[in-house]
Amino acid sequence: MTLLSVLIRLPGSLDAQLQRDAGINLFEYTLLAGLSDAPERRLRMSLLAEISEGSLPRLSQAVGRLEKRGWVRRSPDPDDGRYTLAILTDEGLEKVVATAPSHVAEVRRLVLDPLTKAQPRQLHDICGRIMRTIDPDGPFPGTRPY
Repeated sequence: MTLLSVLIRLPGSLDAQLQRDAGINLFEYTLLAGLSDAPERRLRMSLLAEISEGSLPRLSQAVGRLEKRGWVRRSPDPDDGRYTLAILTDEGLEKVVATAPSHVAEVRRLVLDPLTKAQPRQLHDICGRIMRTIDPDGPFPGTRPY
């Protein structure tokens, strides 16, 4: 039950911090951060949905909100017009850079600070084992190749 409580409450706590400090939700931040790490700050929408663990409809709605703020733009993929690229704008990168320090501090406060010196590595190993059981043929979320 403790694990279930963490899985339910941690995203809500992180979401509340991002809403309060940056005016965005956790899913939107995940999209912006994912694009900021991508080559040329662009990804196919389908890959961005996979990386963010979101459905294409949810992704499309969130990207639409980010577009209205000028942080992301969509464009046909020049390599294959059947796909759409999500592209992080310069303003979007500025938003990620401005938001990251307080978000990282909150993750540290909620997840890492309560642990002993040895426990972060143990937590990493435990989560890796769980992810290999959930998705034995795939890489961990957030580490998928672009």
